[in-house]
Amino acid sequence: MDVIPFKGYRYDAKVVGDVGWCLAPPYDVIDPDQQLKLYEQSEYNIARIIKPGLNGSPEAGVKESNPYTGAAEKLVEFMEKGALKQDEQECLYVYVQDFTVNGKNYRRSGFVGLGKLEEYGGAIKPHEQTLLGPKADRLNLMRATDSQIGQIFMLYSDPTGTIDAILAQAARGPELLCHTDEDNVVHRLYAVSDPEKTAVIIKEMKGKNVFIADGHHRYETALNYYRESNNPAAQYQMMTFVNTGNEGLLVLPTHRLIKKVVDFNVGELLAKMNEYFDVARMSFDDVVEKNSKRKMMFEALSFEFQNGEHALGMYFNDGAYYVATLRDVEVMETIAKGKSQAWRQLDVSILHTLILEKMLGIDEEALAAQANVEYIKDFGEATLQAVDKVDAGEGQGLFFMNPTRADEVEAVAMTGEKMPQKSTFFYPKIFSGLVLRMIPATAVNA
Repeated sequence: MDVIPFKGYRYDAKVVGDVGWCLAPPYDVIDPDQQLKLYEQSEYNIARIIKPGLNGSPEAGVKESNPYTGAAEKLVEFMEKGALKQDEQECLYVYVQDFTVNGKNYRRSGFVGLGKLEEYGGAIKPHEQTLLGPKADRLNLMRATDSQIGQIFMLYSDPTGTIDAILAQAARGPELLCHTDEDNVVHRLYAVSDPEKTAVIIKEMKGKNVFIADGHHRYETALNYYRESNNPAAQYQMMTFVNTGNEGLLVLPTHRLIKKVVDFNVGELLAKMNEYFDVARMSFDDVVEKNSKRKMMFEALSFEFQNGEHALGMYFNDGAYYVATLRDVEVMETIAKGKSQAWRQLDVSILHTLILEKMLGIDEEALAAQANVEYIKDFGEATLQAVDKVDAGEGQGLFFMNPTRADEVEAVAMTGEKMPQKSTFFYPKIFSGLVLRMIPATAVNA
């Protein structure tokens, strides 16, 4: 992977005040309520650019005829007012996130640089399907702003930890930014500006395969923009690179809430599953016992995960939680002919092909349209809220998943295959607004 340093644009606290109020999660996770909140945080919040379309502020309630033009004008305004200033020296930026999940503290660190775009099949390995709508939206924004704002989250392998050692040293130096978000994730930014150290990172990255963890739509959009503009500088895209061996690289599961399945019957489904799975029923009689059995279900899932088994949890509002463990993964050779062994052994592949499609009739088209499945990220109160939806009749059942491991992502990506939808949930998200890049007309690393 070819990587180069660059002179990024960053918020100037002397103009904007607290820089943290100018940051935002990725555009695709910002719902209307959060958009309004981000807009109100600061007149310079990056959401005004990455999530445009409400006449400058959502309070107006009137959509612009061309929100992308509005975003471009806003970006120019930020720079003219000095809210965004370009760094004088080329560097690679160190991005550190400190966070806590289930009482355990983590630190994920990586670096932000310009990675050279190329077609899939070479050094760049995707693992998810993309949709036309989001790509068209992002391309319109890039055309209007000629900028790179949202990060593409990349994974690379560095078993020796050579790059991580340089990043750790930089993280003991001056902070360019420090912000704690509403989920208590601490975002910190530093710089590696020493040419000798950036040269080491560039050399170490040369020839490495990299895997897109998050940002497939943004990657393909950047590639389309480069083809369309024929601008050599556009062949380099701002990316955040994280070592697959980094101790803070955490993948959380994404559960499935099923709904509107015609003729759905719990008893019939369990009978079909008994042909392939050992199904344990964990019954309860009251709320206290219900909470206890839910905890027991997740503990059982974790145990099976640690022992290399393929298991999933279930809830149907029938007075029990369930744990289903696949007896023999070889059944997937028949169910998923033509797929690689790495793909067939994913828990999400087993759920989607063997249960959702074969037993419930939810095919790939229905999955893509999310007609019968709602994806529930295992974070905060989302899981409990999903259980409440089933209890309220807003869903017919829940399938609880173990996380997909980073090495499984790598194995499938190396085959050139795409994983089923929502197979990974890398936590926390890479925020937008820490550093931006304006795409120059000619110079590659300007």
